Amino acid sequence: MQRQISAFAAGLLFGCGLLVSGMADPARVLGFLDLFGTWDPTLAFVMGGGLAVTGLGYAWCLRRSGPLCAVNYQIPNRRDLDARLFLGAGLFGVGWGLVGYCPGPALLAGAAGQGTALWFCGAMLAGMLCWRWLEISDWLQPGTAKG
Repeated sequence: MQRQISAFAAGLLFGCGLLVSGMADPARVLGFLDLFGTWDPTLAFVMGGGLAVTGLGYAWCLRRSGPLCAVNYQIPNRRDLDARLFLGAGLFGVGWGLVGYCPGPALLAGAAGQGTALWFCGAMLAGMLCWRWLEISDWLQPGTAKG
């Protein structure tokens, strides 16, 4: 139960940060992506602040003997780059660039009743379900592509 509470608290903090920074507004995100128009650097500062806080958090956590809400740390150790990673990152970037939403702000704006965000969340859910179906049916497993 402690993990669920800490996950909820982290999500709530993230959502509040999105609201306070204005990153739930797709116009602001699209302004950041508009390098040759009226570029808005706000997102760069938000990302920089997030990286700084994360770096300090990692430094503090790794000096401790163990995590607060788990038996041991779960630090990723895979560093391989593959086609699935590049395809997923590309699709994420195209979707983000087209509408100005990434999943966190989209859920936040959808919960606030913004129509475009609700459509985006529905499409995002459909995409996740399609991905799951393809993964279960072995279409995405290396060496087993059917097509």
